[in-house]
Amino acid sequence: MKSQLLASPGQRVGTSPGQPPAPERRNSAKGRFAAQHRRRMFRTDMLTVALWASLAAALALWLADGGMSSVGNLTQAVTAIGILAGLAGMDLVFLMLLLAARLPFVDGAVGHDRALEFHRKLGKPALYLLLAHGLLVATGYGMAEGLNPVSEAVSLWVLVPDMWLAFVSMALFIAVVVTSLVAVRRRFPYEFWYFVHLLTYLAVAVALPHQFSVGGLFAEGTWQRWYWLLLYIGTGSALAWFRIAQPVLATYRHQLTVRRVVPLAPGVFSIEMSGLRLNKLSGNGGRFFVWRFLAPGMWWQAHPFSLSAEPIMPPSGTSYGRPAQQPTLRITVRNLGAGSARLASLKPGTKVAIEGPYGVFSTAARSREHVVMIGAGIGITPLRALLESTPFAPGQATVLLRGSSKEELFLGDEILELCRKRGATLFHLTGPRSGNPQSAWLPASAGTSRLRDFVPAITDADVYICGPSTWARQVLAEAKRSGVREEQLHYERFDW
Repeated sequence: MKSQLLASPGQRVGTSPGQPPAPERRNSAKGRFAAQHRRRMFRTDMLTVALWASLAAALALWLADGGMSSVGNLTQAVTAIGILAGLAGMDLVFLMLLLAARLPFVDGAVGHDRALEFHRKLGKPALYLLLAHGLLVATGYGMAEGLNPVSEAVSLWVLVPDMWLAFVSMALFIAVVVTSLVAVRRRFPYEFWYFVHLLTYLAVAVALPHQFSVGGLFAEGTWQRWYWLLLYIGTGSALAWFRIAQPVLATYRHQLTVRRVVPLAPGVFSIEMSGLRLNKLSGNGGRFFVWRFLAPGMWWQAHPFSLSAEPIMPPSGTSYGRPAQQPTLRITVRNLGAGSARLASLKPGTKVAIEGPYGVFSTAARSREHVVMIGAGIGITPLRALLESTPFAPGQATVLLRGSSKEELFLGDEILELCRKRGATLFHLTGPRSGNPQSAWLPASAGTSRLRDFVPAITDADVYICGPSTWARQVLAEAKRSGVREEQLHYERFDW
């Protein structure tokens, strides 16, 4: 197979077109990815329907209990609106928790990144509805008793059983939402934010008693009470199984142990792990896991890193650019903070807890037979695993790697070897960035500002993008200018 190295940045580094795929094989691949895409879009539509149906069902609880018949004056209307706001707000909280529960159905449909993005977007509406619930109910009750809202709130706290728990729940919800705001969150370390975020579960738990003991909507023997209980039980069970039980089982099943830490460049290193049944983790190239290295002072820190290589060695003894060795699992880490820097000092034999895999930055997101992979910095490493595992025929894949210098093209030699063996075209985009805002994701020496110049068939390809967020947004914008549809763009942040 022919391969060529060129000194000029932004030029083709290697290509191995091989033989064009047979028409029947090409059509088969196209049909498979198209069918896979349709199934994924169907699941996404089902999630959208389920979200709105859940919200409608929460409001229907009050209507089915004859709520409208109880509204005869302004006082009753204010109280009724407050009750509806509370039902809708709590339903949004349940949805937020389920989006963060890492349910396989949700993760396979929209991916971990988009699920958490929607989770965050629901935070403010949920809080506003719960605040409106408290204010309107206190106002409505106060109007009926001739008290102002503050006096009524004090009266409810003192005289009504379990109502003080509702005030505690509200305070916890406010703390969680406020600390989730970007401007506030950046002022605190991740560990502080994570601890405060756990208060969401406590807030939901302490909100339960007053919902059942105050008012008649959830009175004993009513189907509304059983529906609301099932929401609590179902949400809690999903969180317990997918966030606690499954990770514990996966850790026990695979018995991962650090084998060695391999320096690659200043501040960049690979962690290789051995374990049991690693074949069960194969085919996940590009997806990420959450790792906890059970060493003193590190066990409580969770690190979301994607695989940088498939765990099972290819058949026939070839290593695709890796030294021949026993099957291992590998991640590649860049020192971007105190937590990741400490991982360089891991000792062989350190036990590893694992969660995942998560996300749709993998073959599961494919909709086309052609594939384009664009990475920068440490974002190159998930592409290396994706390149190793995702199906494509010779000539159907293009890889673009961006770095300030060749040394920043991490795992570049392995990727070059993979491209040679699999028949993918590879471009090294090195050098200072371009001054043109529309081509800032490229080096100044690239001689072009268009993605289409590297990949003429870009409109009929799946495009995977991984790298620093600002750079990735520039690539996404250029891909859209080139005519790539939203469904063909795959970008997922491997973070929280």
